[in-house]
Amino acid sequence: MRKLLTSPNAMALSASEQSIYQNTLTFVADLSLNLMAVKVTNHPDNFLDWCKELHRICAHDLNRDLLNPDQEKPLKKLQQTLANGVSACQLKMARVIPWPLFVNFMHDNASRQALTERLRLLDYLSSICDKSFSDMSEEDRLAFAGKHTARHDISVYDFDVEWFASTRAANTFHQYLQTKPQAFDQALAHIPLAGEVTESDYLRFVDAFKAIFAADDSAKNATLSVATRLLAMRRPDQFIALTSTKMSSLSVGLGVVKLNQQSFDDYWHEMILTLRNTAWWRSDKPSDETELKLWQYRATLIDLFLFADNNLAANSNYLKMRDKPSKTKIGVVRSLKRSKESAEAIVDKALAEDDLPDFIHNMRSTIVNSVKDGKTVDQAITLMRNIFG
Repeated sequence: MRKLLTSPNAMALSASEQSIYQNTLTFVADLSLNLMAVKVTNHPDNFLDWCKELHRICAHDLNRDLLNPDQEKPLKKLQQTLANGVSACQLKMARVIPWPLFVNFMHDNASRQALTERLRLLDYLSSICDKSFSDMSEEDRLAFAGKHTARHDISVYDFDVEWFASTRAANTFHQYLQTKPQAFDQALAHIPLAGEVTESDYLRFVDAFKAIFAADDSAKNATLSVATRLLAMRRPDQFIALTSTKMSSLSVGLGVVKLNQQSFDDYWHEMILTLRNTAWWRSDKPSDETELKLWQYRATLIDLFLFADNNLAANSNYLKMRDKPSKTKIGVVRSLKRSKESAEAIVDKALAEDDLPDFIHNMRSTIVNSVKDGKTVDQAITLMRNIFG
Protein backbone atom coordinates (compact mmCIF):
# COMPACT_ATOMS: atom_id res chain seq x y z
CA MET A 1 0.00 0.00 0.00
CA ARG A 2 2.81 2.44 0.82
CA LYS A 3 4.25 1.89 -2.66
CA LEU A 4 0.86 2.55 -4.24
CA LEU A 5 0.24 5.72 -2.24
CA THR A 6 3.61 7.24 -3.10
CA SER A 7 3.83 6.13 -6.74
CA PRO A 8 2.35 9.39 -8.18
CA ASN A 9 5.54 11.13 -7.05
CA ALA A 10 7.27 9.36 -9.94
CA MET A 11 4.60 10.34 -12.48
CA ALA A 12 4.63 13.47 -14.62
CA LEU A 13 1.53 15.11 -13.14
CA SER A 14 -0.08 18.29 -14.43
CA ALA A 15 -0.80 21.10 -11.99
CA SER A 16 -4.43 20.02 -11.62
CA GLU A 17 -3.43 16.38 -11.13
CA GLN A 18 -0.85 17.38 -8.54
CA SER A 19 -3.56 19.31 -6.69
CA ILE A 20 -5.86 16.27 -6.75
CA TYR A 21 -3.03 14.06 -5.49
CA GLN A 22 -2.25 16.38 -2.58
CA ASN A 23 -5.94 16.51 -1.64
CA THR A 24 -6.00 12.73 -1.74
CA LEU A 25 -3.10 12.50 0.69
CA THR A 26 -4.93 14.82 3.10
CA PHE A 27 -7.77 12.31 3.48
CA VAL A 28 -5.47 9.29 3.33
CA ALA A 29 -3.82 10.49 6.53
CA ASP A 30 -7.02 9.85 8.50
CA LEU A 31 -7.33 6.35 7.04
CA SER A 32 -3.70 5.27 6.91
CA LEU A 33 -3.95 2.34 9.35
CA ASN A 34 -7.04 0.97 7.59
CA LEU A 35 -5.45 1.33 4.16
CA MET A 36 -2.18 -0.30 5.25
CA ALA A 37 -4.14 -3.44 6.14
CA VAL A 38 -5.13 -3.90 2.50
CA LYS A 39 -2.95 -6.13 0.33
CA VAL A 40 -2.15 -4.39 -2.97
CA THR A 41 -1.24 -6.35 -6.09
CA ASN A 42 -1.92 -3.77 -8.82
CA HIS A 43 0.46 -0.83 -9.12
CA PRO A 44 -0.60 1.43 -12.04
CA ASP A 45 2.04 3.57 -13.73
CA ASN A 46 -0.30 6.45 -14.70
CA PHE A 47 -2.44 8.77 -12.65
CA LEU A 48 -5.80 7.82 -14.21
CA ASP A 49 -5.43 4.13 -13.41
CA TRP A 50 -3.96 5.04 -10.01
CA CYS A 51 -7.13 6.98 -9.13
CA LYS A 52 -9.30 4.13 -10.37
CA GLU A 53 -7.38 1.52 -8.38
CA LEU A 54 -7.40 3.44 -5.10
CA HIS A 55 -11.09 4.22 -5.56
CA ARG A 56 -11.77 0.51 -6.12
CA ILE A 57 -9.83 -0.37 -2.99
CA CYS A 58 -11.82 2.13 -0.92
CA ALA A 59 -15.10 0.79 -2.27
CA HIS A 60 -14.43 -2.95 -2.14
CA ASP A 61 -11.25 -3.94 -0.29
CA LEU A 62 -11.26 -1.70 2.76
CA ASN A 63 -12.54 -3.44 5.88
CA ARG A 64 -15.39 -1.14 6.88
CA ASP A 65 -15.92 -3.01 10.15
CA LEU A 66 -12.63 -1.53 11.33
CA LEU A 67 -13.62 2.05 10.52
CA ASN A 68 -14.35 4.41 13.38
CA PRO A 69 -17.45 6.59 12.96
CA ASP A 70 -15.27 9.69 12.54
CA GLN A 71 -13.49 8.04 9.60
CA GLU A 72 -16.60 7.74 7.46
CA LYS A 73 -16.46 11.40 6.40
CA PRO A 74 -12.79 11.42 5.28
CA LEU A 75 -13.39 8.13 3.44
CA LYS A 76 -16.29 9.66 1.53
CA LYS A 77 -14.19 12.74 0.71
CA LEU A 78 -11.31 10.53 -0.40
CA GLN A 79 -13.57 8.63 -2.78
CA GLN A 80 -14.99 11.85 -4.19
CA THR A 81 -11.50 13.28 -4.70
CA LEU A 82 -10.45 10.13 -6.54
CA ALA A 83 -13.62 10.27 -8.65
CA ASN A 84 -12.72 13.86 -9.54
CA GLY A 85 -9.28 12.62 -10.49
CA VAL A 86 -10.73 10.01 -12.85
CA SER A 87 -12.96 12.66 -14.47
CA ALA A 88 -10.11 15.14 -14.84
CA CYS A 89 -7.79 12.58 -16.45
CA GLN A 90 -10.41 11.23 -18.84
CA LEU A 91 -11.50 14.72 -19.89
CA LYS A 92 -7.84 15.68 -20.37
CA MET A 93 -7.58 12.67 -22.69
CA ALA A 94 -10.73 13.85 -24.52
CA ARG A 95 -8.96 17.08 -25.43
CA VAL A 96 -6.44 15.27 -27.65
CA ILE A 97 -7.92 11.98 -28.93
CA PRO A 98 -9.11 11.56 -32.55
CA TRP A 99 -12.57 10.38 -33.54
CA PRO A 100 -11.80 6.61 -33.66
CA LEU A 101 -10.56 6.68 -30.05
CA PHE A 102 -13.61 8.72 -29.03
CA VAL A 103 -15.85 5.99 -30.48
CA ASN A 104 -13.85 3.26 -28.76
CA PHE A 105 -14.15 5.07 -25.44
CA MET A 106 -17.94 5.37 -25.88
CA HIS A 107 -18.25 1.64 -26.53
CA ASP A 108 -15.88 0.66 -23.71
CA ASN A 109 -17.94 2.65 -21.21
CA ALA A 110 -21.38 1.99 -22.70
CA SER A 111 -22.65 -0.35 -20.00
CA ARG A 112 -21.35 1.61 -17.01
CA GLN A 113 -22.62 4.91 -18.42
CA ALA A 114 -26.00 3.61 -19.72
CA LEU A 115 -25.13 4.75 -23.25
CA THR A 116 -27.99 2.84 -24.89
CA GLU A 117 -30.56 4.43 -22.62
CA ARG A 118 -29.03 7.87 -23.07
CA LEU A 119 -29.24 7.45 -26.84
CA ARG A 120 -32.92 6.48 -26.57
CA LEU A 121 -33.54 9.77 -24.74
CA LEU A 122 -31.68 11.80 -27.36
CA ASP A 123 -33.42 9.94 -30.19
CA TYR A 124 -36.82 10.66 -28.67
CA LEU A 125 -36.08 14.35 -28.15
CA SER A 126 -34.73 14.56 -31.69
CA SER A 127 -38.11 13.30 -32.93
CA ILE A 128 -40.00 16.10 -31.17
CA CYS A 129 -37.51 18.96 -31.27
CA ASP A 130 -39.30 20.64 -34.16
CA LYS A 131 -42.39 21.01 -31.97
CA SER A 132 -42.90 24.08 -29.83
CA PHE A 133 -43.22 23.73 -26.06
CA SER A 134 -46.72 25.13 -26.48
CA ASP A 135 -47.68 22.14 -28.65
CA MET A 136 -45.94 19.46 -26.59
CA SER A 137 -47.65 17.35 -23.97
CA GLU A 138 -46.63 18.13 -20.40
CA GLU A 139 -44.68 14.87 -20.29
CA ASP A 140 -42.72 15.78 -23.41
CA ARG A 141 -41.94 19.26 -22.09
CA LEU A 142 -40.58 17.74 -18.88
CA ALA A 143 -38.61 15.16 -20.85
CA PHE A 144 -36.98 17.94 -22.85
CA ALA A 145 -36.38 20.05 -19.74
CA GLY A 146 -35.00 17.23 -17.57
CA LYS A 147 -37.55 16.36 -14.87
CA HIS A 148 -38.71 12.77 -14.51
CA THR A 149 -42.15 12.12 -13.03
CA ALA A 150 -44.43 9.14 -12.42
CA ARG A 151 -46.44 10.25 -15.46
CA HIS A 152 -43.59 9.28 -17.79
CA ASP A 153 -45.10 5.96 -18.81
CA ILE A 154 -42.33 3.45 -19.46
CA SER A 155 -44.05 2.17 -22.60
CA VAL A 156 -43.27 5.53 -24.24
CA TYR A 157 -40.43 6.96 -22.16
CA ASP A 158 -38.11 3.95 -21.99
CA PHE A 159 -35.32 6.12 -20.62
CA ASP A 160 -34.57 8.41 -17.70
CA VAL A 161 -35.32 11.93 -18.89
CA GLU A 162 -32.80 13.32 -16.38
CA TRP A 163 -29.71 11.90 -18.08
CA PHE A 164 -27.11 14.60 -18.82
CA ALA A 165 -28.66 17.19 -16.48
CA SER A 166 -31.59 17.08 -14.09
CA THR A 167 -33.58 20.25 -13.49
CA ARG A 168 -35.79 18.70 -10.83
CA ALA A 169 -34.85 21.35 -8.23
CA ALA A 170 -35.39 24.33 -10.57
CA ASN A 171 -38.90 25.11 -9.35
CA THR A 172 -39.19 28.61 -10.81
CA PHE A 173 -38.04 27.38 -14.20
CA HIS A 174 -40.67 24.63 -14.27
CA GLN A 175 -43.35 27.05 -13.15
CA TYR A 176 -42.46 29.38 -16.03
CA LEU A 177 -42.18 26.51 -18.50
CA GLN A 178 -45.76 25.61 -17.67
CA THR A 179 -47.16 29.15 -17.73
CA LYS A 180 -44.91 30.78 -20.36
CA PRO A 181 -43.99 28.06 -22.86
CA GLN A 182 -44.10 30.55 -25.75
CA ALA A 183 -41.31 32.58 -24.15
CA PHE A 184 -39.01 29.55 -24.11
CA ASP A 185 -40.01 28.75 -27.68
CA GLN A 186 -38.95 32.25 -28.71
CA ALA A 187 -35.62 31.89 -26.91
CA LEU A 188 -34.78 28.51 -28.44
CA ALA A 189 -35.84 29.71 -31.89
CA HIS A 190 -32.53 31.62 -31.99
CA ILE A 191 -30.70 28.26 -32.07
CA PRO A 192 -31.02 26.65 -35.53
CA LEU A 193 -31.95 22.97 -35.64
CA ALA A 194 -29.22 22.24 -38.19
CA GLY A 195 -25.96 23.73 -39.37
CA GLU A 196 -23.59 26.04 -37.55
CA VAL A 197 -24.58 27.71 -34.30
CA THR A 198 -22.82 31.06 -34.08
CA GLU A 199 -21.93 33.18 -31.08
CA SER A 200 -24.60 35.69 -32.09
CA ASP A 201 -27.20 32.88 -32.15
CA TYR A 202 -26.15 31.88 -28.65
CA LEU A 203 -26.14 35.44 -27.29
CA ARG A 204 -29.61 36.10 -28.65
CA PHE A 205 -30.80 32.95 -26.90
CA VAL A 206 -29.17 34.04 -23.63
CA ASP A 207 -30.78 37.48 -23.76
CA ALA A 208 -34.22 36.00 -24.42
CA PHE A 209 -33.74 33.31 -21.77
CA LYS A 210 -32.75 35.83 -19.10
CA ALA A 211 -35.63 38.12 -20.04
CA ILE A 212 -38.12 35.39 -19.08
CA PHE A 213 -36.94 35.55 -15.48
CA ALA A 214 -36.40 39.30 -15.29
CA ALA A 215 -40.05 40.33 -15.25
CA ASP A 216 -40.72 39.64 -11.58
CA ASP A 217 -37.32 39.95 -9.94
CA SER A 218 -36.40 36.28 -10.25
CA ALA A 219 -33.31 36.83 -12.39
CA LYS A 220 -31.21 34.65 -10.09
CA ASN A 221 -33.26 31.68 -11.32
CA ALA A 222 -32.01 32.21 -14.89
CA THR A 223 -29.19 29.76 -14.27
CA LEU A 224 -26.59 28.43 -16.67
CA SER A 225 -27.51 24.84 -15.77
CA VAL A 226 -31.11 25.21 -16.89
CA ALA A 227 -30.12 27.10 -20.04
CA THR A 228 -27.56 24.48 -21.09
CA ARG A 229 -30.04 21.64 -20.55
CA LEU A 230 -32.34 23.26 -23.10
CA LEU A 231 -29.48 24.04 -25.49
CA ALA A 232 -27.96 20.57 -25.31
CA MET A 233 -31.25 18.79 -25.88
CA ARG A 234 -32.01 21.02 -28.89
CA ARG A 235 -28.49 20.67 -30.35
CA PRO A 236 -26.63 17.78 -28.69
CA ASP A 237 -23.93 18.10 -31.34
CA GLN A 238 -23.13 21.66 -30.22
CA PHE A 239 -23.72 22.07 -26.49
CA ILE A 240 -22.81 20.44 -23.18
CA ALA A 241 -25.51 20.11 -20.52
CA LEU A 242 -24.25 21.33 -17.16
CA THR A 243 -25.15 20.86 -13.51
CA SER A 244 -23.54 22.51 -10.49
CA THR A 245 -21.59 19.31 -9.83
CA LYS A 246 -20.41 18.88 -13.41
CA MET A 247 -19.21 22.48 -13.75
CA SER A 248 -16.16 21.89 -11.58
CA SER A 249 -15.16 18.55 -13.13
CA LEU A 250 -15.58 19.77 -16.70
CA SER A 251 -13.77 23.04 -16.02
CA VAL A 252 -10.76 21.25 -14.52
CA GLY A 253 -10.71 18.45 -17.08
CA LEU A 254 -11.05 20.71 -20.11
CA GLY A 255 -8.58 23.22 -18.69
CA VAL A 256 -10.94 26.20 -18.69
CA VAL A 257 -11.88 28.78 -16.07
CA LYS A 258 -14.21 27.47 -13.39
CA LEU A 259 -17.81 28.19 -14.30
CA ASN A 260 -20.69 29.18 -12.04
CA GLN A 261 -24.42 29.59 -12.57
CA GLN A 262 -23.99 33.02 -14.16
CA SER A 263 -21.00 32.25 -16.40
CA PHE A 264 -22.91 32.55 -19.67
CA ASP A 265 -20.03 34.25 -21.50
CA ASP A 266 -17.39 31.83 -20.23
CA TYR A 267 -19.57 28.87 -21.14
CA TRP A 268 -19.32 29.89 -24.81
CA HIS A 269 -15.83 31.37 -24.98
CA GLU A 270 -14.14 28.84 -22.72
CA MET A 271 -16.05 25.55 -22.71
CA ILE A 272 -17.80 25.42 -26.08
CA LEU A 273 -14.90 26.87 -28.08
CA THR A 274 -12.51 24.46 -26.33
CA LEU A 275 -14.85 21.63 -27.25
CA ARG A 276 -14.89 22.78 -30.87
CA ASN A 277 -11.11 22.60 -31.02
CA THR A 278 -10.97 18.90 -30.14
CA ALA A 279 -10.05 16.53 -32.95
CA TRP A 280 -13.04 14.24 -32.43
CA TRP A 281 -15.57 17.10 -32.44
CA ARG A 282 -14.07 18.51 -35.67
CA SER A 283 -14.07 15.12 -37.40
CA ASP A 284 -15.94 14.63 -40.66
CA LYS A 285 -19.44 13.15 -40.62
CA PRO A 286 -18.97 9.35 -40.53
CA SER A 287 -20.69 6.98 -42.95
CA ASP A 288 -21.09 4.15 -40.43
CA GLU A 289 -24.64 4.26 -38.99
CA THR A 290 -23.60 3.52 -35.41
CA GLU A 291 -20.84 6.11 -35.46
CA LEU A 292 -23.15 8.63 -37.11
CA LYS A 293 -25.50 8.58 -34.12
CA LEU A 294 -22.60 9.24 -31.75
CA TRP A 295 -21.36 12.02 -34.02
CA GLN A 296 -24.79 13.69 -34.09
CA TYR A 297 -24.84 13.77 -30.27
CA ARG A 298 -21.10 14.12 -29.69
CA ALA A 299 -21.00 17.33 -27.62
CA THR A 300 -23.53 16.16 -25.05
CA LEU A 301 -21.90 12.71 -24.90
CA ILE A 302 -18.82 14.22 -23.27
CA ASP A 303 -20.64 13.16 -20.09
CA LEU A 304 -19.25 9.68 -20.65
CA PHE A 305 -15.78 10.98 -19.81
CA LEU A 306 -16.95 11.79 -16.28
CA PHE A 307 -16.46 9.27 -13.48
CA ALA A 308 -19.20 6.67 -13.13
CA ASP A 309 -19.42 4.03 -10.42
CA ASN A 310 -20.98 0.61 -10.90
CA ASN A 311 -24.38 1.84 -9.71
CA LEU A 312 -24.86 4.76 -12.09
CA ALA A 313 -26.78 2.88 -14.79
CA ALA A 314 -28.93 1.04 -12.24
CA ASN A 315 -30.02 4.35 -10.69
CA SER A 316 -31.96 5.28 -13.84
CA ASN A 317 -35.43 6.60 -12.99
CA TYR A 318 -36.76 4.57 -15.92
CA LEU A 319 -35.35 1.31 -14.52
CA LYS A 320 -36.67 2.11 -11.05
CA MET A 321 -40.16 2.63 -12.45
CA ARG A 322 -39.95 -0.44 -14.67
CA ASP A 323 -38.76 -2.73 -11.89
CA LYS A 324 -40.86 -1.26 -9.05
CA PRO A 325 -43.20 -3.92 -7.61
CA SER A 326 -46.88 -3.07 -7.80
CA LYS A 327 -48.19 -1.94 -4.42
CA THR A 328 -51.96 -1.92 -4.21
CA LYS A 329 -54.31 -2.41 -1.34
CA ILE A 330 -56.78 -5.28 -1.54
CA GLY A 331 -59.81 -4.22 -3.54
CA VAL A 332 -58.25 -0.89 -4.54
CA VAL A 333 -56.59 -0.25 -7.87
CA ARG A 334 -54.36 2.77 -7.88
CA SER A 335 -54.36 4.51 -11.23
CA LEU A 336 -52.38 7.41 -12.56
CA LYS A 337 -54.18 10.07 -14.57
CA ARG A 338 -52.44 10.98 -17.81
CA SER A 339 -52.76 13.87 -20.21
CA LYS A 340 -54.64 13.19 -23.45
CA GLU A 341 -51.44 13.74 -25.45
CA SER A 342 -49.53 11.22 -23.36
CA ALA A 343 -52.33 8.66 -23.55
CA GLU A 344 -52.50 9.03 -27.33
CA ALA A 345 -48.76 8.49 -27.66
CA ILE A 346 -48.93 5.34 -25.53
CA VAL A 347 -51.90 3.91 -27.45
CA ASP A 348 -50.49 4.73 -30.88
CA LYS A 349 -47.26 2.96 -30.02
CA ALA A 350 -49.20 -0.14 -28.97
CA LEU A 351 -51.44 -0.03 -32.06
CA ALA A 352 -48.35 -0.06 -34.27
CA GLU A 353 -47.96 -3.77 -33.45
CA ASP A 354 -48.76 -5.96 -36.45
CA ASP A 355 -50.79 -8.66 -34.69
CA LEU A 356 -53.69 -6.52 -33.45
CA PRO A 357 -57.08 -7.09 -35.11
CA ASP A 358 -58.89 -4.34 -36.99
CA PHE A 359 -61.62 -3.91 -34.38
CA ILE A 360 -58.96 -2.91 -31.82
CA HIS A 361 -57.65 -0.22 -34.17
CA ASN A 362 -61.21 1.01 -34.67
CA MET A 363 -61.60 1.47 -30.92
CA ARG A 364 -58.60 3.79 -30.58
CA SER A 365 -60.55 6.64 -28.97
CA THR A 366 -62.06 4.33 -26.35
CA ILE A 367 -58.66 2.87 -25.53
CA VAL A 368 -57.14 6.37 -25.32
CA ASN A 369 -59.79 7.40 -22.78
CA SER A 370 -59.11 4.30 -20.69
CA VAL A 371 -55.36 4.96 -20.68
CA LYS A 372 -55.97 8.63 -19.91
CA ASP A 373 -58.01 7.57 -16.85
CA GLY A 374 -55.18 5.43 -15.53
CA LYS A 375 -55.31 1.97 -17.07
CA THR A 376 -52.23 0.59 -18.76
CA VAL A 377 -52.51 0.17 -22.50
CA ASP A 378 -52.32 -3.62 -22.09
CA GLN A 379 -55.22 -3.55 -19.63
CA ALA A 380 -57.31 -1.40 -21.97
CA ILE A 381 -56.67 -3.56 -25.04
CA THR A 382 -57.27 -6.78 -23.12
CA LEU A 383 -60.59 -5.43 -21.87
CA MET A 384 -61.65 -4.59 -25.44
CA ARG A 385 -60.63 -8.07 -26.58
CA ASN A 386 -62.66 -9.72 -23.82
CA ILE A 387 -65.76 -7.65 -24.56
CA PHE A 388 -65.73 -7.53 -28.36
CA GLY A 389 -63.27 -10.21 -29.46
